[in-house]
Amino acid sequence: MEQRTVATEAGDARIGFARAERPLAVLALGHGAGGGVEARDLQALAAALPPLGVTVALVEQPWRVAGRRVAPAPKTLDLGWLPVAAHLAGEGVPLLVGGRSAGARVACRTGRRSGAAGILALAFPLHPPGKPERSRAEELTGAGLPVLVVQGLRDPFGRPEEFPGLPAGTELVAVPGADHGFAVPRRGSVTQEEALAVVTAAVGDWALRTAAAARE
Repeated sequence: MEQRTVATEAGDARIGFARAERPLAVLALGHGAGGGVEARDLQALAAALPPLGVTVALVEQPWRVAGRRVAPAPKTLDLGWLPVAAHLAGEGVPLLVGGRSAGARVACRTGRRSGAAGILALAFPLHPPGKPERSRAEELTGAGLPVLVVQGLRDPFGRPEEFPGLPAGTELVAVPGADHGFAVPRRGSVTQEEALAVVTAAVGDWALRTAAAARE
């Protein structure tokens, strides 16, 4: 996988590219606070989207590149993301930004400033587990861009039915049996491959539609 380093105020970020042969869009994906770009959903998208014409850019935040184990404050995460988005905007095709969990929050907070055409929120952490009163819904509903939320039906950070009235242009896809990492029980109603296929199909369709709208 092609890799590139981008300097930011928070340190060096790293991009790994899964390139489409004839790209129609580039989708930048950030990781969560508890893991990196090896997450199953991010890797599944990096494999499935390039054949559809979507280049996937897996973005490692500076704190991960530096080998630290604990994510910094949201403001620092945003500082480590915006220069990467600006760099990817130079790819010459519509830019879509997103990520999983904390990476989804970063994309929602910075989407308009990055010049993105749309935002992908994978496993958006609507609230800490067991604490629905500590809602982060405003980050999502205030994004101001087309948003696709992909949420597991067993996600303790927010099940699909917990999401508030979403603004026009926001779509919500539920993944059967999936938890916050889109893992499913071994003897559940769907297999792991089937759950990830729901994710990749929904994101692929949304990415192509959103990029086409941006080109009009």
